[in-house]
Amino acid sequence: MKDYKLIFAVLTVAFVWGTTFLAIRVAVETIPAWFVAGIRQFLASIIMLIILLSRKEFKWIGWKSLGYQIVFAFLMLVIANGMTTVAEETVSSSLASLISACSPILVFLGSVAVGLQKFSIRAFLGVLMCFSGILFIFWDGLQDLSNPDYRMGMIFMFFAITGWASGTIFTKKLNIQSGNITLNLFYQFLFAGIVQIILAFLFSENYNFGNWTFKSISAMLYLSVFGSVAAFFAFHYALTKISPVQVSILAYINTIIAIFLGWLIMDEQISMKFILAAALIICGVFIINYKPEMFRRQKVA
Repeated sequence: MKDYKLIFAVLTVAFVWGTTFLAIRVAVETIPAWFVAGIRQFLASIIMLIILLSRKEFKWIGWKSLGYQIVFAFLMLVIANGMTTVAEETVSSSLASLISACSPILVFLGSVAVGLQKFSIRAFLGVLMCFSGILFIFWDGLQDLSNPDYRMGMIFMFFAITGWASGTIFTKKLNIQSGNITLNLFYQFLFAGIVQIILAFLFSENYNFGNWTFKSISAMLYLSVFGSVAAFFAFHYALTKISPVQVSILAYINTIIAIFLGWLIMDEQISMKFILAAALIICGVFIINYKPEMFRRQKVA
């Protein structure tokens, strides 16, 4: 019998996370980026709190666990998510999604450096393919690097993927047990939201709330409710039915959806070099992360 809940969960993760880059781009049109990131996370924390209270699961997690959540939130939400949002003020959503797809390269190289993973010829070939794709990105937009805003956007994106990779390696290295994931996420979202809103008031040159359009506010709310909460629950439901390796395939679909929507809705220019870069990076990341169980049926007890 087909598991329609699983199919819906997988489609939700693939589509919603694929649309977040577009939603960020729409949100930052009139709302300063740090406000978009901070309000998104803060609203998500409120939603998590309501869920926890309704389940009577809200509690103090202890200073040690809180410390882990703060480090994780700083790397994955404040740096990775926040700087991606800032970058999209000057970088297209399709380019941001493609650079984000490179984060597994840094995860792999960092894991090798700290002894979490062994280097292999197959992985080396995957890394070479990814770097070839990155070269095509810069080749295609080399003249744009003379624009200081675009250049800063690219720098922010590389900080973002470094933060994401560091958070992933941090979790792997310490082998942190998830516990109550909703509870952990509440603390992560709350910390990130407060920090990013403070950064918004410190670094936003013009945050005239009257200039925020309905379209941008709607995109920001979409990011909070769907990008940060609904997709997360769908993702973890999928993990209860299929292996993490199989779920990881969704990352490749996310990138393709983001690039397509950027072209379709935002009229972003997609050249043949960009398409080639995307193919090289996606194939390279796939080769790095390939495991035979990706395509095996997962038996769930």
